[in-house]
Amino acid sequence: MCAKTIETKDISYEALLQGNKDWVKDMIIKDPAFFDKLSESQKPPVLWIGCSDSRVPANQITNTKPGDVFVHRNIANVVVHTDMNMLSVLDYSVNVLKVKHVIVCGHYGCGGVKAALGNKQVGIIDNWLRNIRDVYRIHEREMAAITDPEERFDRLVELNAIESAANIMNTSIVQAAWATGQELSVHAWVYSLKTGIIKDLEVTCSCLDDVTPAFKVG
Repeated sequence: MCAKTIETKDISYEALLQGNKDWVKDMIIKDPAFFDKLSESQKPPVLWIGCSDSRVPANQITNTKPGDVFVHRNIANVVVHTDMNMLSVLDYSVNVLKVKHVIVCGHYGCGGVKAALGNKQVGIIDNWLRNIRDVYRIHEREMAAITDPEERFDRLVELNAIESAANIMNTSIVQAAWATGQELSVHAWVYSLKTGIIKDLEVTCSCLDDVTPAFKVG
């Protein structure tokens, strides 16, 4: 028997703890040695950089298990070179865990991207959304040519994931790994909340030749 899933209306402090107990019981029934094996080490092949949105959990939407995906999430899956939190995760993933794939995954309907499209003040997050507005500025000609608001919204979600993936590729961390011949690829994806399907934006980089000369480090 599978553990009962907590319904949204039932979520409470106590329900979360009970949900954990139910999940542990269910996992042990399926595999008595599950937690023994999980506690030994982690060797995830993937670093996932995604949005903090509660509807986009990396493991569930990729049908992977605990230990398969190393995860970093923030508002609107933004990657910038000044974010030491993200850089620390990237460094650990590449140099210690030796992940083979770094995936930046945005999602259609992203609240952060939508807020960046508007002119209202939201709060301290305005400073974070500035990074997405910079993506709009870089691609302003393409964005201005899209007359349908929803299509423009969707396209900015895609461009934000693409630019974030490019920013991963431009880091000294990734370039140093490529310089030593380490197997590592960077990808940009977008997830649809309406269909549950992930769209590969077909932006994959796997060697120093893919780095724009202006961003190459010695």
